[in-house]
Amino acid sequence: MCATLIGGMDRLRRDYINTAKSQGVKLKVFTGKENSIAGKMGTPDMVILFTNKVSHAARREVVQYAKAKNIPIHMAHSCGVSTLKQVLR
Repeated sequence: MCATLIGGMDRLRRDYINTAKSQGVKLKVFTGKENSIAGKMGTPDMVILFTNKVSHAARREVVQYAKAKNIPIHMAHSCGVSTLKQVLR
């Protein structure tokens, strides 16, 4: 399974990837500061969106892209590693 994480903190990027790998998930991480995230996402099995660390425009772009491709979206307000673990269960 592969997933895309939008948002989160730069300093936790490696922790996010390692946590997902331990759960058997290949994770692609975007901090939300990149331009046109949707074009770089590909077609993951799920999208995880940490809403407190991403702009409204980026959130709209990702949600619109995911709905068009029928990709499930999981939104969480906090952006910790424990939140990622809960979403991946």
